[in-house]
Amino acid sequence: MIPKFLKKRIFKAPVVSGNTPATEPSDTPKIDGSPIVPTPYTNAPINQLYRKISGQMLDVAVKPKLLGELPEFDQDDQTLRFYVLQDYSRSNSILIDLQTQEHKLPPALVGVNDSAHNIKENAAIIFLHHPHAKENQLSPRLSRLVSAVLQYPELKVRLVPVSILWGRAPEKEDSLFKLLTTDNWQDPSITKQLFNIGVMGRDTFVQFHPPQDLRALINNSLKSDDEESVASESIIVNLKEDVLKDIDSKNNDSKEKDSAIKNIDEAPNYAMVASADGNRELVRSLQQQLTIYLDKQRASMLGPDLSDRRNLVDKLIYSPAIKHAIEAEALETGTSNREARILAKSYANEMVNDYSHSIVRGFYKFLTWLWTQLYDGVEVHHFERVRELAADYELIYVPCHRSHVDYLLLSYVIYKRGLSIPYVAAGDNLDVPVLGPLLRGAVAFYIRRSFRGNALYTAVLREYMHTLITRHTPIEYFIEGGRSRSGRLLPPKMGMLAMTVHSQLRQTNKPVVFIPTYIGYERIMEGGTYIGELKGKPKESESLMGLLKVGRKIERIFGNVHLSFGTPLHLSEFMQKFEVPANSLPADRTDTLLDDKASAMVDNIGVKVMQHINKAAVVTPVSLLSLVLLSAPKAALDEEICREQIALYQGLAQQLPYSDDTVITDMTPQQIIDYGIKLKLIERIPHILGDIIQVAGKQAALLSYFRNNILHVFILLSFLAALVARNGRIDRRRLSSIAEQLYPFLQSELFLYYSAHGLAETLNKKLDNLLAHGLIVELDNGMLSIPESNSRCYQQLQVLATPVEQSLERYFMTLALLAQQGSGNLTENEVVDLCHLLGQRLSVLYADDIPDFFDRALFTSFLGALTRLDYLQKEAETGILTFDQRINDIAHHAKYVLRPEMMQILQQVASLNEEEIAHAITEISNKKQRKFGRKR
Repeated sequence: MIPKFLKKRIFKAPVVSGNTPATEPSDTPKIDGSPIVPTPYTNAPINQLYRKISGQMLDVAVKPKLLGELPEFDQDDQTLRFYVLQDYSRSNSILIDLQTQEHKLPPALVGVNDSAHNIKENAAIIFLHHPHAKENQLSPRLSRLVSAVLQYPELKVRLVPVSILWGRAPEKEDSLFKLLTTDNWQDPSITKQLFNIGVMGRDTFVQFHPPQDLRALINNSLKSDDEESVASESIIVNLKEDVLKDIDSKNNDSKEKDSAIKNIDEAPNYAMVASADGNRELVRSLQQQLTIYLDKQRASMLGPDLSDRRNLVDKLIYSPAIKHAIEAEALETGTSNREARILAKSYANEMVNDYSHSIVRGFYKFLTWLWTQLYDGVEVHHFERVRELAADYELIYVPCHRSHVDYLLLSYVIYKRGLSIPYVAAGDNLDVPVLGPLLRGAVAFYIRRSFRGNALYTAVLREYMHTLITRHTPIEYFIEGGRSRSGRLLPPKMGMLAMTVHSQLRQTNKPVVFIPTYIGYERIMEGGTYIGELKGKPKESESLMGLLKVGRKIERIFGNVHLSFGTPLHLSEFMQKFEVPANSLPADRTDTLLDDKASAMVDNIGVKVMQHINKAAVVTPVSLLSLVLLSAPKAALDEEICREQIALYQGLAQQLPYSDDTVITDMTPQQIIDYGIKLKLIERIPHILGDIIQVAGKQAALLSYFRNNILHVFILLSFLAALVARNGRIDRRRLSSIAEQLYPFLQSELFLYYSAHGLAETLNKKLDNLLAHGLIVELDNGMLSIPESNSRCYQQLQVLATPVEQSLERYFMTLALLAQQGSGNLTENEVVDLCHLLGQRLSVLYADDIPDFFDRALFTSFLGALTRLDYLQKEAETGILTFDQRINDIAHHAKYVLRPEMMQILQQVASLNEEEIAHAITEISNKKQRKFGRKR
């Protein structure tokens, strides 16, 4: 045991005065001829011994993990830097000192002497709640620094707030553990510090927050106080009087008096006294700001206090909103309130999360091991924009949905980087034995896949969402509603989004911000299953056996996985745009409908989320390889040509980025090829005239999935290339006219963010990009032409023109089917079902079994765009589609892109007589009934 008197010496290190040349380095920086001298503990052997022994003991027991980024300091030796901690603690001060040494930051336990500004501090740490603070509990060191900054305009002081977490378990309401570990104003006891070190030492986290300029903090505080102050002039007078008295008590120097008065007159914002009494309110304000800042940072890392699950369920059921829903359910069904309440409680028990920090820590350790087995790395992009918002906003993560791994991967990344993990809305199909309870104890709350018409279930879910949001719990839900089987984004489901908006309109809490999140894989566990489902195989139900089957894939190579956090979307900005007032819904009801403006706002948010997810896309080596090889005849290219095509795509994407958030792989073309071979997705065929790179056996369908992840990045370039390549020559204005006509359908399918009114400028930029790379040639009179037919650029243009063709082929086939069957003969569902069958047949016969041709979501999206643009009209009662001659006008534009032979094939495939139509619809209906029967 270290003697108590040694511990007391840690904050009493001697400070070197300005006339002690023996310890002053020769290159010490000076202000007005006076040195700023950091005073190390080497001048006090007993303190040096204590520091060394304590540091060694703490280093053995405590293994802190650094969260976030290290602070960046200006290269200015005249700036004083202090670390700000909330509570006084010997262990915390030593821990921070060890961390500053490890990460080569300015040391914490070092005395600071700036004789020019009368600063003599024995450590570079400010404790906001310090045991030496008296009366009004102000930090003595902060008070002295504020006084110095007020008196000396040239003085620069940077404060670095630091969060230290001894464990990351969210605190339980009314728990004994919380009472034992809670912080207070008093000097933490030896017992508490030993408890933290012994029990939480291996679960300790440190985060250095961005440095804050003390003078800027003072200015901001004084500006906010100026509006409330009615006696600023008298305060300035008092300031002058107190400063003069202070100088008189020291040396009665008239020059110093004149300088001090001049400083006050030149800085009228400093209408506070620079003495211990006069600036108390200013220091209190600054201390409160820093305390609130650190409290918010702590909350963003730990999350809110937790209620016991049983108590939370009871609070839900007995809330005014659910009481009303229970009464309505009883009245509608003819049951008693008690029976309706039991039903509502069963719904709540189905969905409510049962957070357990032990399960979270277990998952974290398991997943840390699992990711190293599955992936070469987990690459994260743009996370700092999330950290900046976490303290002041209600975070709603809205990622795309590629795999069941998404649930765990996103939560893992968020937790690893120091923020509290979100509660994830998971489908109840995942609530299977063993896995279900574990996910519920970690991140998941379960909701039914469909609950349309169940008013009581809807009310309970809305109230639970409202409870989470009002408790400032981060939330995550997959806006697509399910996993994408094709690699494209699915149309957004607005249910959870509408519930989020509904909650905010019931009661304004923290401002809500949506975090669009792109998740990209280079191999995917469910790949084979997805292809089978697109071809018509029944969807496999989640089960423990299915989990074990996935476990057998752990030894396979899955490359890297990428998470990219898109530009946040603030709900308040949408509310202002759509003129939706805050608090416009009753706080005690869940059944109030959103009005037309709010509904339109929800739809707009959904589309913007999808667009921002695509803007944050990561162009990986695998997706780039897939795009190149699947555009080549027979999915094979000469290796040199393959390298050149990859380099071309990289150059196109970098010269004119799809978005500032889009990330392009920095691998060289050769490294990309070698990487694809390593993942066994492509293969090299040796040949005497040059090696050939081709898609590995049976991998083409899977590679189409990864190509579709980034198709939106290159689709307009491909479309323009196809217009030039298929026509040889085309007028620039004619090209723009065709592109503008067909763009809305591509935009709807791929969630392109380019607006229609600015499309002409966008197209010109894309054309200039193609011209700069020599892929097209501009002739006189605005004509655009292909390059020489035998040139390398011509070959590259043909490859680039291919990706857009499949989309346009689907459009043409759908339009051909509509035109041949006539207006008023088919419903939307029948058209989608028939196109799905035709696409399957076309894919097998002509397109190497690529699943893009028979993805139902793509046909649904196309019909939706036709309806939205008023090319199609749907009868409200029957769902029958009607249209006019304009359908043929759209199909007419396809001839500018599609080859004549392909258009003939599509016409033939879409030619079905009445008997074939009737037979197909009957078979599809029977299949759906069998599928529905299995589900029941």
